[in-house]
Amino acid sequence: MTAEAVQDTGSGPRTGPGAPGGGDQRPLRIAMLTYKGNPFCGGQGVYVRHLSRELARLGHTVEVIGAQPYPVLDEGVTLTELPSLDLYRQPDPFRTPKRGEYRDWTDLLEVGTMWTGGFPEPLTFSLRARRHLAARRGEFDVVHDNQTLGYGLLGNLGAPLVTTIHHPITVDRRLDLDAAQGWRARASVRRWYGFTRMQKRVAKRLPSVLTVSGSSRGEITGHLGVRQDRVHVVHIGADTRLFAPDPAVAEVPGRIVTTSSADVPLKGLVHLVEALAKVRTEREDAHLVVVGKRPEEGPVAAAVERYGLAGRVEFVKGISDAELAGLVRSAQVACVPSLYEGFSLPAAEAMATGTPLVATTGGAIPEVAGKDGETCLAVPPGDAGALATVLTRLLGDTELRARLGAAGRERVLRHFTWEQAARGTVERYRAAIEEQGGGGTGAVARSRPEPVPVSEPVSESEPVQGSGSGEDAPSGEDVPSGEDAPSGAAGASRPAVAAGG
Repeated sequence: MTAEAVQDTGSGPRTGPGAPGGGDQRPLRIAMLTYKGNPFCGGQGVYVRHLSRELARLGHTVEVIGAQPYPVLDEGVTLTELPSLDLYRQPDPFRTPKRGEYRDWTDLLEVGTMWTGGFPEPLTFSLRARRHLAARRGEFDVVHDNQTLGYGLLGNLGAPLVTTIHHPITVDRRLDLDAAQGWRARASVRRWYGFTRMQKRVAKRLPSVLTVSGSSRGEITGHLGVRQDRVHVVHIGADTRLFAPDPAVAEVPGRIVTTSSADVPLKGLVHLVEALAKVRTEREDAHLVVVGKRPEEGPVAAAVERYGLAGRVEFVKGISDAELAGLVRSAQVACVPSLYEGFSLPAAEAMATGTPLVATTGGAIPEVAGKDGETCLAVPPGDAGALATVLTRLLGDTELRARLGAAGRERVLRHFTWEQAARGTVERYRAAIEEQGGGGTGAVARSRPEPVPVSEPVSESEPVQGSGSGEDAPSGEDVPSGEDAPSGAAGASRPAVAAGG
């Protein structure tokens, strides 16, 4: 349903023993916010779909409030559409809306920010969400924001706020700046990431932050300045019912599978393409299937052409979860070549199918993949030679593949399932409700709404405390990639921002 279609259901604030802070375990009414929900492009939509499903299975009422591309949700979860102007949709990204599409000043702000090279959606979605929640005060026990981190979510929302930050985008921004050629490209990168100054300010004021790994927790506290006691790790995981071994699926000799939501440096795909060229000097059957959109230009497209791999690197996109699971099962090796990940769902899903994993040690990947030689083979990030060596070894060793595959699945079953993630998330919901009900001092516990900053002049030279790289250090965000955020328009180069998780 649309936000406009939401009617007064007569549900008021809970009272009695089931009220927030009441201390019992009654089911919760959860509003889950997501400004991007595409489950086929980046991690936000995957997180929202699977977590909302498992929360509903536990008996809670979950309403996802989202903007385009709208999330795909499972039975038992309600979607309320809170539409943006959808400025980055295909096939006309960075479009200028027609006059009749404008509804209010938030729409004007959204277009104006895009016209000046910025990314407006975290701010504008937060303002729309604030207005929507104000009209429905008392209908929810908790509000869960999936990495919007916009000014509109500060102050009293009518229910405690819990926010997921998958990882700080400091890493994405730094890598994009390092890869940018010339001052114009670097200026464009800085302007595109301008929204992260807002996100850093918001993050510091959040009373309860969830993140998906210990690595991300350290970066959120170090890079964003969030107090350690406010950041809690709740690991996410794989759908182990779907991503499971299936002996009926035959291995395809030489097949390597990877997932790459965008042609950005962070995903490390160019290093895997280079490694494949080296592997093929010893294994002619070696080939790569990439779950993601084929880039028409950029470093990956150039590497495929340079090494003559046009027929040995295949891209597939828009496939269902079942098709993805089948594809991963058919591979002899799954690979995560990322320079950095805040968690790595592709690693967990591959391990759950029993497919042996080769992964880098970037970011939180070792937290998921486990020890080198026990549950995976690990290499340093950005080292194509090391990737080629272990890929060649694993493709040629049937016994090693079987051992790593079995150990990898066992690790996922012990530590990384969506049911475990949902139970851990509910614990944090109840803690936030208890804190507010007990007169906690968090931002949402204040009875008087705070003024909400809306827009601010963007100075590209404004320094923001960094991570030691000499560059600005923006806050955490899982922003759109691939189709969600195209990499160029109207002659200006804009980075495609990688999705975390």
